[in-house]
Amino acid sequence: MREQELIVYKDFDNGDLLKDMVFLMENYEDPGSDKNELQALFYKNIHELLELAGNYGFYGNLWHCYLSHLLVNNENSYSKAAEIVGEVEGSINDAVLHDIVILKELYDYDFTHMALTLEVKDFNIVFNYKGSLRESKVYNQRIVKRIVELAEDFNKACTPQEMKDILTKFYKDYGVGKFGLHKAFRVVDNGSDAEIVPITNISHVYFEDLIGYEVPKQKLIENTEAFVKGLPCNNCLLFGDAGTGKSSCIKAIANKYYDDGLRIIEVYKHQFEALNSVIAQIKNRNYKFIIYMDDLSFEDFEIEYKYLKAVIEGGLEKSPQNVLIYATSNRRHLINEKFSERGAKDDEVHFGDTMQEKLSLVARFGVTIYFGAPTPKEYFEIVKELAKRNNIEMDEKELVDRARQWELNHGGYSGRTARQFIQYLQGTVCNQ
Repeated sequence: MREQELIVYKDFDNGDLLKDMVFLMENYEDPGSDKNELQALFYKNIHELLELAGNYGFYGNLWHCYLSHLLVNNENSYSKAAEIVGEVEGSINDAVLHDIVILKELYDYDFTHMALTLEVKDFNIVFNYKGSLRESKVYNQRIVKRIVELAEDFNKACTPQEMKDILTKFYKDYGVGKFGLHKAFRVVDNGSDAEIVPITNISHVYFEDLIGYEVPKQKLIENTEAFVKGLPCNNCLLFGDAGTGKSSCIKAIANKYYDDGLRIIEVYKHQFEALNSVIAQIKNRNYKFIIYMDDLSFEDFEIEYKYLKAVIEGGLEKSPQNVLIYATSNRRHLINEKFSERGAKDDEVHFGDTMQEKLSLVARFGVTIYFGAPTPKEYFEIVKELAKRNNIEMDEKELVDRARQWELNHGGYSGRTARQFIQYLQGTVCNQ
């Protein structure tokens, strides 16, 4: 079968549909084949293409979108090299061109005669498909648009070499595989190793959405911009009061610097033992990775922080230049301390060593940024600005009075409290 002749582009995810289509191409005219079985397989493939459109958000020629989807997700020696340097030198180009010749044949295949022979009606729906407006379950609209546009560019290619050039440029511009297409990831324990999987519905938060905190935001931006530019930079701890925008700033970082090659990987405390595995998977890729730890803190009996210390500084292996650690916490020193520890030393032979052990983790974050709760005046300014942005028309005195009452019952002065108050107004006052 033709797809078995591929030598670089092999082991496609979602590749069963490709095998079934090639089987149809090679056997639909065979008089010894069961026509009913082939017809059923054709309908099954049409169904899978429609499911692909529903899950991924594709539109237009779904066969072309499917093949393009396979190519942009196939991480091989060529695609990973091309995402770094673009055009690659050496004999690998001949091997890739060999594969592109085969893939272009599949791409340009005319299904008309197959459909007539197998008496499959309405097959054209998959070649001029109009998608719905709902969000993709797998990709956001930006990624969908790029893959559809790549499929359209392939359609303009007259030769396999032109198709190869288009694909190589895509790798250089956007990367390959999950790291090339997605902004944010989480770590999943698959039983044998840490698996990095995309987060497909990251919040569309931007710095301009966060009212106030200009100095903390600027410190975070400066450190991150130095990182994406390859300049000296530091691991970063965002600490302070709850609801002040620490986590939102990390989401804003992911959205602001995606086009500069920045990716965010969220790791939970119970996964710290897998940090070395995570770093091993990303240290040689052409992206900048921030390993993000939200709401980080440790009780005195928890030892996971020791894994984190070793990863940040202390191991024999040099820290990769494309990896930083950003953490948020309500605690300045991350590890729980008790006044009794500072006063009663009778049970501890080397009490000072124990305290240094607990304080040494935060010292490994070169940049620490404080997010404090807003003053009442700042809180009301946030409320008024959010009301203005959300077109809530209410007398200012009434707005402030109601915001004050809301704050008394919902956790005190914070940006989160202000946002929740505005959402309450949107769901009640604005719908009356």
